[in-house]
Amino acid sequence: MAAAPTMTRRQQDHPEARTARIVYAVVGTVGGVLFVAPLVWAVLRSFESEAAITSAPAVSDFTHLTITNYQQLIGGSIHILHYVGNSLIVAVGTAVLTAVLATAAGYGFGRFRFRGRGLIFAVTLLALMVPYQAILTPAFLELNFLHLTNSLLGLMLFYSTFNLPFGVFVMRNSFSQIPAELEESARVDGAGTLTTLWRVMRPLVTPGIATTVLYAFLFAWTEFLAALTFLTQQSEYTFPVALLNVETGTFGTVNYGYLVAGAVIAMVPCVVLYLALQRYYVQGLTSGAVKG
Repeated sequence: MAAAPTMTRRQQDHPEARTARIVYAVVGTVGGVLFVAPLVWAVLRSFESEAAITSAPAVSDFTHLTITNYQQLIGGSIHILHYVGNSLIVAVGTAVLTAVLATAAGYGFGRFRFRGRGLIFAVTLLALMVPYQAILTPAFLELNFLHLTNSLLGLMLFYSTFNLPFGVFVMRNSFSQIPAELEESARVDGAGTLTTLWRVMRPLVTPGIATTVLYAFLFAWTEFLAALTFLTQQSEYTFPVALLNVETGTFGTVNYGYLVAGAVIAMVPCVVLYLALQRYYVQGLTSGAVKG
């Protein structure tokens, strides 16, 4: 019994194991630097003046950092935080609505047997092949008929519609890999369908829900064309649309100081949400890949 730990320690001290760990550390460090360096660079440049940003970078530029760009965006006459709030409302609402509908639909496709299930699921996935830009005009007419243009709710519904196919796909695979015995045991104990879904199944499909939320939030937070099409009142603008108006000056000139600072502000919720959900992300994407 005492020989097992010694054997494990010898295996860890094997030259090939040490080499593998070193290679893993080096590759991971290089990969991390390649991903983080552009973000750090963008943050640093956002604290420079517009003249420094538009000129060739020099070491001396980073000795004269300023918060002027952020002061103008946040504390000046622009009030960019109002538009950030609009985007947060749309993005959070889209993520929640998509997660709820995708979870319910995925539960139905993954756990119930009914005629035409495969065909309906295939048609749902076909929607992934249709770019939303191709149907902006009929979507605008429909939302206008429903009095949902110039409405954050209408934009939220539009975004949720185009995020549902991916969410249903992820959630259907998540539910399909759960053993049927768990659901049968819950029914024997007297649990109904909704109780089983919420108390028994939901904790097991959390990675899939997190992946759906992440994708829906990022889509709604960064989307520009639909927001520009459906929103014409300035007070309802989302952050990407407002940032375009702010950074563009007379005769189409671009204020790169506002642009870089706005990009950093837009980056913050994405980074925070990804770091919060990263442990579920890979599990959600691989849900159903190996069914055991």
